Amino acid sequence: MFRKAQESQTLLINSQSKRLEEDNIDIVKFGFGQSPFLPPMAVQEALRKSVHHKEYSSVQGDKELRELISNFHEEHNGLQINPENILTAPGSKILIFNVLLSFQKVDVFIPAPAWVSYAPQAQLIGHNTIKVVTSQDQRWRVTPENLAESIRFKQHKDSVLILNYPGNPDGLTYSEDELNAIANYCRDLNMLVISDEIYGLLDHCMTHHSFANYYPERTITTTGLSKWCGAGGWRFGAALLSDGISLEMKQTLIGIGSETYSCAPSPVQIAAKEAYVSFRDRKRYIQWQTSILSLVGNECANNLNDAKIRTFKPQGGFYLFPDFSLHEEKLQGLNVKNSNDLCQLILKEIGVVILPGMAFGMSENDLVARLAYVDFDAPKEYSNFVIENHAPKVLLGIKLLTEWIENI
Repeated sequence: MFRKAQESQTLLINSQSKRLEEDNIDIVKFGFGQSPFLPPMAVQEALRKSVHHKEYSSVQGDKELRELISNFHEEHNGLQINPENILTAPGSKILIFNVLLSFQKVDVFIPAPAWVSYAPQAQLIGHNTIKVVTSQDQRWRVTPENLAESIRFKQHKDSVLILNYPGNPDGLTYSEDELNAIANYCRDLNMLVISDEIYGLLDHCMTHHSFANYYPERTITTTGLSKWCGAGGWRFGAALLSDGISLEMKQTLIGIGSETYSCAPSPVQIAAKEAYVSFRDRKRYIQWQTSILSLVGNECANNLNDAKIRTFKPQGGFYLFPDFSLHEEKLQGLNVKNSNDLCQLILKEIGVVILPGMAFGMSENDLVARLAYVDFDAPKEYSNFVIENHAPKVLLGIKLLTEWIENI
């Protein structure tokens, strides 16, 4: 008897989109969230020069690299993490899995909506997953109130909350007051928090606040190079353990790492040293990206809202979470019963790929979907960006969506 494990919805839609393109079918790819930007030239060059490094590093990762990561994040937003409490790995995804794997039994609180892999990871391990239901009225935010509503489903002594902001799939972040309120609630219940801040450096206003600064007792921050550095396929992630995380848990994570991924690839670690050389040296590159992502995201949101597809303007990353519920009656006439039906119909009729809200933990009644507005080729580093010239497929996709919904 095998464990039940479906392919990640985001990776699956990427494969399906590629097959459609191979069949010469024109589509607009709003399904897969991959950065359109290349890593900085100096980082690319560092990787090219390091291909002869084939040695294993320690499980935790190169000591100098961990020191650079520590300094980088302190310079970025005041997050203070001892380099000895940083673990590197082939992507932050495996680090989140290993944090969950370090518990024998635990209740895992997962917001709805949330990234597609959190719940499957917890379920693969055998943990009890608890949905934290949010709403558009709350801007899809976790609050002490909806956490309290979810707590009644607890089965075990230990609890883990997974936060992700700026968020996938919603593109939204939290205010300091909101983070303080969540931190106080978690503190009262002694919850461990995995704060997935992989998009933190892509906060469009460059004002990202790390949760560990509000709840240093039990926060593990995950990050990496895939989003802000455009290096998803390089597979490099880091887990930053705040001072309150026990030595026992740290050693457990190192032990699990040693029996699974061994270490992050040595050439990629060397390139990561150049990426994390200092926040000051990377700030211009990051601001260049966020200015473009904000421009494109706001253009998309404005046009969707004009067509009564309710969408919050993005605050970070490159996602929107459009809500089609104002068109529910018309959609029911097309036999659309849920977000899966909605996304399949949109793909069939206008060739636009978006992901159904059900993949992100939403109920069948929620006519929501994730839209990744990255189907464009980024210009060369620091070049000027003109949305009509550089992102015509994004504009086309939004035009097709809005005209379709207005004409059904």
